[in-house]
Amino acid sequence: GAMMDNRFATALVIACVLSLISTIYMAASIGTDFWYEYHTLSPAENVSEAGRSIWEEFVSKDADEKTYTDALFRCNGTVGLWRRCITVPKNSHWYSPPAFSFFPPPETDMTTNCISFSLSDQFVEKYIEPGNHNSGTDLNRTYLWRLQFLLPFVSIGLMCFGALIGLCACACRSLYPAIATGVLHFLAGLCTLGLVGCYVAGIELLHRKLPLPEDVKGEFGWSFCLACVSAPLQFMAAALFIWAARTNRKEFTLLKAYRVA
Repeated sequence: GAMMDNRFATALVIACVLSLISTIYMAASIGTDFWYEYHTLSPAENVSEAGRSIWEEFVSKDADEKTYTDALFRCNGTVGLWRRCITVPKNSHWYSPPAFSFFPPPETDMTTNCISFSLSDQFVEKYIEPGNHNSGTDLNRTYLWRLQFLLPFVSIGLMCFGALIGLCACACRSLYPAIATGVLHFLAGLCTLGLVGCYVAGIELLHRKLPLPEDVKGEFGWSFCLACVSAPLQFMAAALFIWAARTNRKEFTLLKAYRVA
C-alpha cells in the first residue's frame, strides 16, 4: 500500500503547486494594466501640445468610451480590467517641474498616468456607436465587458473554496474531498477560459466600431498572457486531484474485497 500512497501524495502535491501558481497568475493578471497595449508609431511631439486636453478628457467623469479609446490610441495606452493608462509628455505646458533643480527635465520626458474604471463604469451600457448615447445599447459588448470583470473573481473564488475543501480533506485524512476540489478547479478553469474569450471578443468588436488609426498597432499584453496560462494550469490541477481521489478509491475498494475474500 505504501507505494500507492506515495503516488497519490505526489499527485496531490503537484496539483496543489499548480493550483497555487495559477492563483498567483490570476491575481497578478487582474491587478495589472497590460491586458491590451497600443503602440503609436508617430513621435511624441505631436501629442505634447494637446497633452493637457487629452489628459483632462481621459480623466473626466463623463469620458465616454470613444473619448478614452481615442486617447489610448494616441498616447501608447494600456488597458487592464480595472484601469486604463496613457503615456503623456511631462512637459512645461501642463506639468510644473520642481521649483529648483540642477537638471531641468527634457521636453519629451514621458509619464504614465492611469485612471480606474469605477464599479458603475464596469456595468454601464456600451452603445452601438461608441460615445453616441442615441445609437442604442450594444448588448454583446455590454455583457462581454461585465463578464470579463466578474469571471476572474468567480475563478479565484472557486479555487479558494477548493483549497478550503482540500484543507478539510487533509484534516480528515480522506481523499474523497479531493474530487470536489478537482471539480471546483475544473470550473475555475472554465471561468478563466471564458474570461479570455470574452476579452478577445470584446476587443475585436470594439476595434470594428473604432478601427485602429494607420500609425497605431495594438497587441495583447502580458497580463492577458498570464490569464491564458492560468487556465491550463487549473485544468491540470483538476485532473490530478480527480485522478488521485478516484484511483485511490478504486484501490481501496479492491483491497477491501481482497481482505473479505
